[in-house]
Amino acid sequence: MSTPAPSLTASVHGEKAHQLPLPAYAQEQEPKRKTRCAGRTLVKGLVGVLAVLTVLHSFDIVDLRSCGANHGVANPSADLCPQASAVVPEKNGELWKSLGKTFDSDAFKMRAVQWLGGAVRVPTQSYDKMGPVGEDPRWEVFEPFHDYLLNAFPQVHATLGLTKVNTYGLVYHWKGSDSSLKPLLLAAHQDVVPVNPDTVDEWNYPPFSGHYDGKRLWGRGSSDDKSGLVGILSTIESLLERGFQPTRSVVLAFGFDEEASGLHGASAISKYLLSTYGEDAFLLLVDEGGGFQNLFGGVIATPGIAEKGYIDVRVEVTSPGGHSSVPPEHTSIGMLAQLLVHYEANPYEVHLSRGTPVYWTSQCLAAHAPELPHKLRKSLKKATKSDKALKEAERELFKDKTFKALVGTTQAIDLINGGVKTNALPEQAWAVVNHRIATESSVDAVKAHDTALLKGLAQDFNLSYTAFGSRITGEDGGAAYGTLTIGDAWGAALEPAPVSPIDAPEYALLSGTIKATYNAHRELDGNDNIIVSPGIMSGNTDTRYYWALTPHIYRYNHANSGNGTALENGVHTVNESIDVDAFLEMIRFFTTLILNADEFSA
Repeated sequence: MSTPAPSLTASVHGEKAHQLPLPAYAQEQEPKRKTRCAGRTLVKGLVGVLAVLTVLHSFDIVDLRSCGANHGVANPSADLCPQASAVVPEKNGELWKSLGKTFDSDAFKMRAVQWLGGAVRVPTQSYDKMGPVGEDPRWEVFEPFHDYLLNAFPQVHATLGLTKVNTYGLVYHWKGSDSSLKPLLLAAHQDVVPVNPDTVDEWNYPPFSGHYDGKRLWGRGSSDDKSGLVGILSTIESLLERGFQPTRSVVLAFGFDEEASGLHGASAISKYLLSTYGEDAFLLLVDEGGGFQNLFGGVIATPGIAEKGYIDVRVEVTSPGGHSSVPPEHTSIGMLAQLLVHYEANPYEVHLSRGTPVYWTSQCLAAHAPELPHKLRKSLKKATKSDKALKEAERELFKDKTFKALVGTTQAIDLINGGVKTNALPEQAWAVVNHRIATESSVDAVKAHDTALLKGLAQDFNLSYTAFGSRITGEDGGAAYGTLTIGDAWGAALEPAPVSPIDAPEYALLSGTIKATYNAHRELDGNDNIIVSPGIMSGNTDTRYYWALTPHIYRYNHANSGNGTALENGVHTVNESIDVDAFLEMIRFFTTLILNADEFSA
């Protein structure tokens, strides 16, 4: 990330400018400017640390219209995490207000329920290791989904151009009147994770029922990510019904195998977009990702400005077979078990480093979270220059396992296989270890770490050891009892994503849109009701294929997480659901973003 200029002016509408001072983490001197204390929304209860996954769970907030612990006192620490002002449409202000009233109506709520419920009722499961499109019949589930979208959103399909990429990828183009403006790119994915047949009886309602109970809508994909896809299309359908014609083009990119690494969907879509529009052709990209939640007495929104890297390491052991009545000291399964125990006994060393997205998140908590413990706030404020204070803050923050996992490279043993019969010695056993790679690390660093980690045990077991295609032990050709081989399990290793700039007008536009949406949905005024903090994605989205399209990639869909967790919301497990009020707020967010981007100039 380049060193930002001393100040940033984002001319969002060509008239009003929003000043973003240089963040403290990029300064050599302690910040001096003081920020006037404004109205602040406080939420009761300690929540823990933010989860940057898409978690949708409604919550009640109490607007105390005060400054909490800093009431009546200037807050100099706010410069640790400078905030943009709320940005509302001006040229299209009346349209925005009118649509806001529509979104508040019971009639529109039921329409939104029908839109999303209908999408959930069309199963679109994707699986690992699917064959090419046209050969694997499991892809055909997307045909009825496309038919549903065509019928549900007639204005979208009558007005926007549609290109189908690799048969099932959907790219919509809403042509603006000024072709010199870079288009806005909105992304989502059509597929959902499979439902385990053994868990169907555990669902409150059938997993593809799209059932609405008066508050929540239930079913696989209701949260991840049909709410994002349908939210975008619902927004555009509503704008078209009001006769809105964009100045800036809007492009929609909907992959169909994000849950299976996007190898057939977003991968092909990225090639199409690059060949059609070129590199750095888009204003900014918004895809699924972070939302907002209650943290230490404040409401914090966390657009993901980066994603961790990814690699699945397959660990395979072979040894001679035979009858189990004459067992060796260690079978293939026994050796594999010790290797895996060694993995878990030696996790990656994790440290909170300056200049990383999660460090910036912690600085935002120090600046704006009213109920952050005083000792931790003090350490974080000093951590901008003091290594000792940084370590003190790290120790406290790492008490939360979620926060620690977001910071560093992680490892999780997720798959294992070995043996075919109880009276036959296993000739082969293997496992897969999933790694999520810290933003400041790399795929090569993980490979080197894992290679060195297992070398000693390979020697102890007299195994010829090959790691990522290179022979590590057994080079001398001497007799070995068996083999140990580690490598990229699926050939899908991914470097950590480039960090999107937070010192850019595009980030100010997004931040201001978040604040305007939050305020409008609650009939609030001011800029401090919700704080926008850089966040990070520990999982990987389709944006992994879109890095060349724009440096301004933000993973955010304004998901209201409240005090909830991903498991409470059923993401990737039983009882996936979404609070309908949260879904309506997502539609309001996409509406505000499209209208604001239409008036944006930098």
